[in-house]
Amino acid sequence: MRPVDEIDPAGEKGERIAPEARGERIAKWLARAGVASRRDAEKLIAEGRVKLNGKLVASPATFISAEDAIEVDNRLVAQPQRTRLFRYHKPDGLVTTHKDPEGRPTVFDKMPPGLPRVVSVGRLDLTSEGLLLLTNDGALARRLELPSNGWIRRYRVRVFGHPEPADLAALAQGITIDGVHYASIVAEVDARQGDNAWLTISLQEGKNREIRRVLAHLGFRVSRLIRLAYGPFQLGSLPRGAVEEVNAKVLREQLGIAAPLREKR
Repeated sequence: MRPVDEIDPAGEKGERIAPEARGERIAKWLARAGVASRRDAEKLIAEGRVKLNGKLVASPATFISAEDAIEVDNRLVAQPQRTRLFRYHKPDGLVTTHKDPEGRPTVFDKMPPGLPRVVSVGRLDLTSEGLLLLTNDGALARRLELPSNGWIRRYRVRVFGHPEPADLAALAQGITIDGVHYASIVAEVDARQGDNAWLTISLQEGKNREIRRVLAHLGFRVSRLIRLAYGPFQLGSLPRGAVEEVNAKVLREQLGIAAPLREKR
C-alpha cells in the first residue's frame, strides 16, 4: 500500500500536466545537485529516502520546479551549483563508493574540507590507484562514463611474469572471457624488473576489473594498477591523495560546458 503522504508524478488528483509546465525530473535534479548518479538517485527514491515538499516521492519521474524543497534522508538539498570537475589522485586501499557495507574507508571519506558533494566518474577498485575524476554534477558523470565518447583510459600496470609481446598485441582484436566480450585493448611492455614487468595499457570500455581479468586469462597476476589518463584529463604530477579542480576554460574547450549541465529531456 502506498504511504498517505506520497507524491504522485501526475499531480495530486491524477490530472495530466502539460510537459512544458512540469519542470525537471527529480532523479535528474538530484544527479545535477551531486547527491548521487541518476541511477543511484532512483534507488534512493525507491528506498523512500527522498521527500518533495515534505512528502515521500513515489517515482523518479516526478517533476519538480525551482520553488520546490527536496530532502534526502530528511536533509534539505541545496539547488544545483555550476558544474565543476576535479582530478583526484586515488591511493590504493580506498573503495569508490559513498558508503561501504563492509566498513572499509572510501575515497569520499578522504576528501579535503570545502569540497562540494561530488560523485565519481566511473570507479577504481580497492587496490587500484591513480586518476579518478569527480564532479558535483551526476548528469556530467554519466555522460563522461559512456563508451560512445571514444575516450581512451590509459594505465600503467605491473604484473608478475613476462608477457609475450605477441600475446599482448592480439588483445587489439578484442577477447571474450567466460562469455564476456572485451573490446580492443592496446598493451605494450615498457620494462622488465626481475620477475616483474611494467605494461602500458589503453582501452575505451573500462568494464569492471577488465585489465585484471584479461591479464589473469593470459596467466599474469596484476600487482599494481595506476590510471594515468581518462580522455583528455591526465594524472600528471598530482600528488597522491590530492584533489585539483579543472578550470572553466578546460571544461569549455573539452566538454563545451559554460553553465550547469542539463540533460536533454
